[in-house]
Amino acid sequence: MTSQSGRHFLQIPGPTNVPDQVLRAIAAPTIDHRGPEFAAFTTELLADLGPVFGATGPVVIFPGSGTGAWEAALVNTLSTGDRVLHVETGHFATLWQQMATALGLYVDFVPGDWRHGADPDAVAEHLAADTAHTIKAVCVVHNETSTGVTSRVSEIRRAMDATGHPALLLVDTISSLGSIDYRHDEWGVDVTVAGSQKGLMLPPGLSFNAVSEKALAASRTAGLRRSYWDWQPVIEANKRGYFPCTPATNLLYGLAEALRMLRAEGLPAVFARHDRHAAATRTAVRGWGLELLCADEREYSSSLTAVLMPEGDDADKVREVILDRFDMSLGAGLGKLAGRVFRIGHLGHFNALTLAGTLAGVQMGLQLAGVRIDPNGLTAALDILRDE
Repeated sequence: MTSQSGRHFLQIPGPTNVPDQVLRAIAAPTIDHRGPEFAAFTTELLADLGPVFGATGPVVIFPGSGTGAWEAALVNTLSTGDRVLHVETGHFATLWQQMATALGLYVDFVPGDWRHGADPDAVAEHLAADTAHTIKAVCVVHNETSTGVTSRVSEIRRAMDATGHPALLLVDTISSLGSIDYRHDEWGVDVTVAGSQKGLMLPPGLSFNAVSEKALAASRTAGLRRSYWDWQPVIEANKRGYFPCTPATNLLYGLAEALRMLRAEGLPAVFARHDRHAAATRTAVRGWGLELLCADEREYSSSLTAVLMPEGDDADKVREVILDRFDMSLGAGLGKLAGRVFRIGHLGHFNALTLAGTLAGVQMGLQLAGVRIDPNGLTAALDILRDE
C-alpha cells in the first residue's frame, strides 16, 4: 500500500470510527474499581445503558467480544442436550449455531439463502411442530453483518407467541444496537446480545447481555457449565456498583461518553440518521447499475450495505484498489460470499459528508478496477444527502 496523507477511512461495518470525545474519555486516569467513586460511576452507567436496549431489566457487561456475549446467552439459559432453533441468515448466524453445537446443544438449523432475514412463518412452523416443547430457545441475528439484512424481530416474537410455545428468544444485535430501532422489552426478547465496537462507537472489548425475567428464571436451573460468563455474580455485584472481576475500567469511561452522545442526539434521531445514510447508499448502488445483496426491501439494513458484484468481477480486487488508492477499508465478503460482495459500513459516528466521501471513493475504485458502472450513482446519492 502506498503512503497516504490524511485520515484513514474505516468504512467496514465494525469496528467503527471512535469519536474523539470517546477517545479522550478512555484516556482518563484509571481509578480504584473497588472504591466508592467507581461504585457511583457504575450505578449511573448501568441506569443510562438500559434505554439503548429498550430494557428495564439487567444489562450484564463482560470484558470480552460479541462472541463472548453469544456464549453467555447460551450457557446461562440452557442445559446440555437442549434443542435450540437457529436461523441461517449469514456468516455470523452460522458461527453462533456452530458455537451452540460445540457447547453440547442440539441445533435445528433453518436453512437460508443469505439474502433474506429470519422468516417468522418458518420459525412458527418449527415451533408448532414441537408439541413436546423440546426446543428451549430460538436464536436470531437481528442485523446480519455479513449480508446487510435485518430480521424482523417483532414479527418473529408475534409468530412465536401465536404458537403458544414457551421457547426463549435470544437475539444478536451486535451490528444494530445504537444504529437500528430495537426494543428488548416491547418485542419480548429474553436475551439481547451486543458488543461495544459498532453502534456504541467504542473499540472492541465490551460485551453485553440484556436479560428478561424469564431468562433470569431459566438461568437458575440451566445446566451448562459457566464461570466467567455467569450472569449472577455480575448482577449481584452491580447492585453495589461493582463487578466480580476486574472490569475494563477505561472502556467503561468511553461507554459513558458514548451513551451521553446518543442521549444528546436522541435515539429517534440516531435511527433516522442511519436510515437516511443507508437509503443514500442504496441509491448509489442502484445508480451504478449494481445489485444489493439484500433481496427484501423490508429487511434493508441501516448499518451497512452489501453490494453483489456482477459475474466475472472480483469484489476483493475492488476493495484492494480502494485501499491502495484512497486509503479506505471496506468490508470483505465472508464465508460463501467471499469475493462476491463488498460491504459499505455507514454506522456509528458518521455524517453526510463522510458518506459522500465514502461513496466517491467506492465509485472511483469500481471504475479503476474495471467494473462497468454508471457514474451517475454518486450524483443520485448526493441528491439525497444534500436535502438531509
